[in-house]
Amino acid sequence: MDVDEIDLAGADVAVVVGPTASGKSDLALALAEARDGEIIGADSVQVYRYFDVGSGKPSPSDRARVAHHLIDVVDPLELMDAASYAARASEALADVRRRGKLPIVCGGTFLWVRALLYGLSRAPSADQAIRNRHASVAEEEGRAALHVRLAAVDPDAAARLDPNDFVRVSRALEVFELTGRPLSALQSEHGFREPRYRARFLGIGWTAEELLSRIARRTERLLAAGFVEEVAELIRLGYRDARAMSSVGYRQVLACVEGRLSREELAPAINRATKVFARRQRTWLREEPVVWLDGRASR
Repeated sequence: MDVDEIDLAGADVAVVVGPTASGKSDLALALAEARDGEIIGADSVQVYRYFDVGSGKPSPSDRARVAHHLIDVVDPLELMDAASYAARASEALADVRRRGKLPIVCGGTFLWVRALLYGLSRAPSADQAIRNRHASVAEEEGRAALHVRLAAVDPDAAARLDPNDFVRVSRALEVFELTGRPLSALQSEHGFREPRYRARFLGIGWTAEELLSRIARRTERLLAAGFVEEVAELIRLGYRDARAMSSVGYRQVLACVEGRLSREELAPAINRATKVFARRQRTWLREEPVVWLDGRASR
């Protein structure tokens, strides 16, 4: 791909999106070097310190080549939600533009991308009593039980959320319990269509078969780079129950480390979960005006 030919006329920010393993980081790096840009991460695992290998966090050499923001900014036991991210990312974006450089948002957590670009729908404040009750349900009956409850009152939100994503499932159910209305309905009314910035969406397009192959190769690289050893060390440090540990890849490696999944089963399990996640990511992007670059042209 020739990033010099990408049309960014009139854009305040370039936004690199796409499913896991599609090459977002490489595209963002190339674009930043060609257009004097800096990268603002939009990944709900890369924001946490110590979750390095499994999140595909930019390497020290990549971060030396191009300035990165919103990477390694919070402790794994702290909460970083969409609102917190949008506030921090807005500050970073303003700083990058103030210095005359191109802000490049890059990451696969598209709710965060939308929160940054369009703002958030108005929803009630957190209710700790409700959250504690949800935590008890998840502990006693499993996280899937909470997801079943959400599906009964907000099927659209349930279809979009992974049953193991306790924080987001709990929040969607909390909103319904506080307002009597589905979170998906509040978000639909908001529309996420009043842009705060003029954004140009970019991604690398692959066929379904090519993406599956890239996902498998990515899994091999992560495991060879010490993914299992990283999770074991995170457990030793006291981060076994950190939110990021429930993300795709980490959840499967945790099961392996704890003996609930064999080493032979690990890579296929990660690949299956990543495939499902990639499908969900593509669903998020259907309504966005993404300019898809031909991945085969970059070979």
